[in-house]
Amino acid sequence: MEDKILQGVNVVSYKKEDKKFGMSCAWATQVDYDSILLLIGSQSETGNNLKLGDKVGVSALNKEQIKIALAFGDNHSLSFDKFKNVDYFYEDSAILIKDAKTNLVCEVTNISHPKCSKEDYLIECKILKEFEYKNAEFLSMVDIHNL
Repeated sequence: MEDKILQGVNVVSYKKEDKKFGMSCAWATQVDYDSILLLIGSQSETGNNLKLGDKVGVSALNKEQIKIALAFGDNHSLSFDKFKNVDYFYEDSAILIKDAKTNLVCEVTNISHPKCSKEDYLIECKILKEFEYKNAEFLSMVDIHNL
């Protein structure tokens, strides 16, 4: 598949009921100064456990974090510890990946299903707080495809 637009590689992660959830998410976009949309597949444990009002971390990975992108894209959150070899930190229940190009603490404000795929989740999030690692470049899906 050829990319139609530049897609970054993001990790969406949070802690809920003493369980850590995390996934790689390429289908994310900023739609306003303080709002992003995430498209998450219906098979995702991360998506299936999200509720309105939840606080989540969205970490836009840097070019040096390809191994993290691949680990978070592999299997389901509860099948193994995706966080085992990753430096991360918490902001409330949001889990953020250390040294990501951008880290966003977000609140889930809407959960719907897109017309093109009625089982998947279209998650709208309000950005509450952000951190930027200025000395890094964004990791893109092109970087992953070129491995």
